[in-house]
Amino acid sequence: MTLTIENILLIGSLLLFISLFAGKTSTKFGVPVLILFLSIGMLAGSDGIGGIYFDNPKIAQFIGIIALNFILFSGGLDTDFKTINPILWKGITLSSLGVLITAVTLGIFVWLLTDFTIYESILLGSIVSSTDSAAVFSILRSKGLALKNNLRPTLELESGSNDPMAYVLTIVFTGLVVNQDATLLGAIPILLKQIIIGGILGFVFGKTATWAINKIKLDYEGLYIVLGIAIMFFSFSFTDFIGGNGFLAVYISAIFIGNQDIIHKKKYIKSFDSFAWLMQIILFVTLGLLVFPKQLIPIIGLGLIISVILILVARPLSVFISLIPFKTPFKDKIFISWVGLRGAVPIVFATYPLIAGVEKANMIFNIVFFISLTSVLIQGTTLTYIAKWLNLSLPSEMKQLNQIDRELQDSIKSIFKIVEIPENSKAIGKQIYELNFPKTALISIIKRNKSFITPNGSTILEKSDKLFIISETDDELQNVYNSLDIKKQNL
Repeated sequence: MTLTIENILLIGSLLLFISLFAGKTSTKFGVPVLILFLSIGMLAGSDGIGGIYFDNPKIAQFIGIIALNFILFSGGLDTDFKTINPILWKGITLSSLGVLITAVTLGIFVWLLTDFTIYESILLGSIVSSTDSAAVFSILRSKGLALKNNLRPTLELESGSNDPMAYVLTIVFTGLVVNQDATLLGAIPILLKQIIIGGILGFVFGKTATWAINKIKLDYEGLYIVLGIAIMFFSFSFTDFIGGNGFLAVYISAIFIGNQDIIHKKKYIKSFDSFAWLMQIILFVTLGLLVFPKQLIPIIGLGLIISVILILVARPLSVFISLIPFKTPFKDKIFISWVGLRGAVPIVFATYPLIAGVEKANMIFNIVFFISLTSVLIQGTTLTYIAKWLNLSLPSEMKQLNQIDRELQDSIKSIFKIVEIPENSKAIGKQIYELNFPKTALISIIKRNKSFITPNGSTILEKSDKLFIISETDDELQNVYNSLDIKKQNL
């Protein structure tokens, strides 16, 4: 069967239904849902029972770029800066130096084992050098894995921020393979330019987007999500247009936005989480369709050897070297080394050599696909057992708490108070987001005259409003009074 304009929505919706139901049952058997999404794509492909012929790397790459934008933006929005701040430099080191060491180490082994040139070998190493954010976010969160020593934020920060480095290395070494006259030294300025521009514009777009979301008055709540999507795509495309790293810009801007007080913040986080899951399914199924399983058979032996070297040598070496400046327990390093999950991102990056016409591009793509498959299957299914074996998982009670949505946790407070806005309060006429309201306190409802209002960031306070305040501590309650310009003793 060939995909056409007439049947693409029908086939796509059927594959989506199958993926959702397969994902629901997969947790019962401990199989990562991402593996099932890939498998469904492969089964639906020309070598499978579906017989759908799809062999277009450009379309797959386009879908991959869109999907990665949503996945990175969602991950950034859901990243609490207070959580990652203690491990910020550790995560950045892993996502930069760690990626480089992985790429070079694996590249050298591939060069020694195959007839690949050194540049072709390091190109393969670069493509699989980053941990996959979709795989890490999905597996850690679906398993509700609660870890000691800030391990979880470290892993999520690394996986969310290391794709840009792998992307740059992939582009650089693809160019070196295609253009024999190019030199590695000449590629260094490109690498620095990508990272510096991407980082700066990410912050600029995040700050500008926060202002725009809060100041632009849109008629319908749903349009704010549309505004967020427009901001996300503009951040990526403009940064990429001027030579920066668009993926890095998207991730940094999302982290900035997610840690500010913005209108409809909960809706943003929930909506983009849904978008990210949708994009993961579409991306993995698409990449499953793109691969021809029959072509994987000849490279199984080589692919398995390279996978073992990546899992047991290149990844651990990069982790242990990168973490030398930090006081990291040996068990933590072992676990971080094991969570070197490869997923859809390396497969997307493997389309760049295909499109560029690299001689061994098809073989590289099949090896990368096999590596991603084995990584998610072997490492993804054993994370919980490795964490328990290393005594790094938290007790079951804390694990259950970890599974509760972060927003819900923030809503569970210990102090309840009804506060009335006096006529001389400076808070009158202001929107809630303008009040610098404490993050650990919540206005659950507002009583205005005889009606009750469910507040959001854009709600304007009026004289004599009665606010139902829920707070964690007395100190935070005092901060509520301060933000509302109310004296505690008058209440």
